[in-house]
Amino acid sequence: MVLRGSTKEQTETKTKPETSLAPPWNVIVHDDPVTLMNYVTKVFIQVFGYSQDKAHRLMMEVHQEGRSVVWTGGREKAEVYAQKLQAHHLLTSLEVVDG
Repeated sequence: MVLRGSTKEQTETKTKPETSLAPPWNVIVHDDPVTLMNYVTKVFIQVFGYSQDKAHRLMMEVHQEGRSVVWTGGREKAEVYAQKLQAHHLLTSLEVVDG
């Protein structure tokens, strides 16, 4: 009787948990025919703490392009910013950033 050793090949599969970060969200301000440009600049300074120059640049983008991404980040904070801007009567929307 001949015993042959059998080799058992063990394959170890390690699964790496896939974690994905939530995508960032854009806060967008849209142009409207009523709101004064100086007011929009002042709101950007008040809500975001932006410098006069940055707030003015974003306001001009809203005025000339019809919209501007004024902030990008986590969804909850984006919703808070959108609500604050809407409380100041600015036309605001949110959009997820495509990754």
